[in-house]
Amino acid sequence: MHFLRELYDNRKLIMNLAKSDFKTKYAGSFLGIIWAFVQPVVTVIVYSIVFQVVFAQADVGEVPYVLWLITGLVPWFFFNDALNGGTNAMIEYNYLVKKVVFKISILPIVKIISALFVHLFFICFTIAIYVICGVLPGLYAVQIVYYMACAFILTLGLTYATSAVVVFFRDLTQIISIVLQVGVWFTPIMWNIDNPAFNIPGVIRKILMLNPMYYIVGGYRDSLVNKVWFWQRPTLTLYFWCFTGLTFAFGVFIFKRLKVHFADVL
Repeated sequence: MHFLRELYDNRKLIMNLAKSDFKTKYAGSFLGIIWAFVQPVVTVIVYSIVFQVVFAQADVGEVPYVLWLITGLVPWFFFNDALNGGTNAMIEYNYLVKKVVFKISILPIVKIISALFVHLFFICFTIAIYVICGVLPGLYAVQIVYYMACAFILTLGLTYATSAVVVFFRDLTQIISIVLQVGVWFTPIMWNIDNPAFNIPGVIRKILMLNPMYYIVGGYRDSLVNKVWFWQRPTLTLYFWCFTGLTFAFGVFIFKRLKVHFADVL
């Protein structure tokens, strides 16, 4: 509780640092923060062409494949950006870590909130694309806020652990990048786990569902495509919060144990 209280007491500083981080991330480039949105949009276009046109494996139900795809990619973009940024928070802000009076526990959450700004734009962008295509989200779309909170808390728990460990083991950054590259295919996001063409065995299907991002990605699609409330998936919801709770507790424990040595190493 003391840890959470510390975050709450420094909420204004966290928001100011997050805004500054967002602005300076693309400072110096000609297009500035536009680059934060260009790459994800290009990724959506490329995957849509590859799966819908080249492989013709875009059987996702009644909605167009591009709508189904972007709904799954948007939470993954946030998770990818927030985890990478949060992992390197101590290294990037090493000048603050060395200050005795500074609460370094706020740094991972600063990077995640910075990534959240881009994520909020893409949620609005996705809903706008749905409306343009004539698919109205409806009341179910409000639970995107819930699934966004799920992604935030999961990422924060992971980031507290990774940001602490990476100070002593810099190779962790590369390992995480590889895991994310593989994880996007095993979530799954680009392909439909319910498509009979893939013929996924029951055991493999259950293993894939153990990925906590499966719950979040599925939740965004439940909100905009499937029209299903989160409490209608009680087993997945219970599993996700048990996993996330343990992850957050473990991440905070690792961070508290290692933070006393950060200044010496950095």
